[in-house]
Amino acid sequence: MGSTIVLGIESSCDETGAGLVRDGPLPGHAVASSMDEHARYGGVVPEIAARAHAHSVHPVIRRALDEAGLRLSDIGAVAVTTGPGLSGALQVGLAGAKGIACALGVPLYGVHHLAGHVAADTLEHAPLPDPCMVLIVSGGHTSLLPVRDLARDPIVHLGDTLDGAAGECFDKVARVFGLPYPGGTAIDRAARAGDPHAIPFPRPLPGSYDFSFSGLKTAAARWAEGHVGRELPVADGAASLQEAVADVLTRKAVAACRAYGVGTLVVVGGVAANSRVRSPAEERCRSAGIERRVPPPRLCTDNGAMIAAVGDLLVRAGAEPAPLDVSIDPSAPLEHAAPHPLAAGTVAA
Repeated sequence: MGSTIVLGIESSCDETGAGLVRDGPLPGHAVASSMDEHARYGGVVPEIAARAHAHSVHPVIRRALDEAGLRLSDIGAVAVTTGPGLSGALQVGLAGAKGIACALGVPLYGVHHLAGHVAADTLEHAPLPDPCMVLIVSGGHTSLLPVRDLARDPIVHLGDTLDGAAGECFDKVARVFGLPYPGGTAIDRAARAGDPHAIPFPRPLPGSYDFSFSGLKTAAARWAEGHVGRELPVADGAASLQEAVADVLTRKAVAACRAYGVGTLVVVGGVAANSRVRSPAEERCRSAGIERRVPPPRLCTDNGAMIAAVGDLLVRAGAEPAPLDVSIDPSAPLEHAAPHPLAAGTVAA
């Protein structure tokens, strides 16, 4: 089981990803994005995303195999995102994964998209410490999770998004500021020329491990509305918004590490690629004597390698494969690395 090559397929939103993992290291991965097709609409259009996945899934798998110097017949297991995500997009990836698993006669594993983001860190660094604190910051989710064994243990939630995730806040405020989609990248770029302390935007829920960025989003919109008829200082607004988000995220995460006696903070998800989110996390962790781990930007955004990494952990843990009639769950809660109970010897709840 330890030498199994796992193919991971990711298609939950607007990026089609394929990755190959064997015993942890990453021999090859490839991504095709339909971002440009969505940009003119200011957000992801589900139908366009599904069609793009259907067009890209097989070429992306071939590119990953070529990069790794492998053949399709070398694959020993297939892992695929089954949720959460866009229904049509998830269906494309799952159909492709089932076809390959059936054709090769290899096990299939359904994987939770957010567990994939957590596992992405193992592709760059050592296996996750037991225990560690994980901060997931993505377009639709912000969560704080004390993690022990990702493949075997139920996932405990210390804090979650109550309304408005960090990535969603960036996207919507960017539109108000007149910046292009995707908002996170545009905000990060504009902020480089701004003063992060120019506008005193609020820091939501200071005494809780939960997250709410809807109030911050509203505050930024009202600040912009106050400049009607005048030039909007976008750089200062972007820098101040980014500072507020980074401050809230890192302050809560480091406080959780201290409170629970955890020595490692792992920051993952698409927003973890943001330069200002990475920097204060490093500074605060250093001051608190906590190790900070963040995957490189290419592994923070959606990719198939992170799904293969979860599949690799499941294979090595002796998990039972998913049935071939496994289905998607567009709103799957993060309770296990695999949305369907897979751990050997366990019984479905």
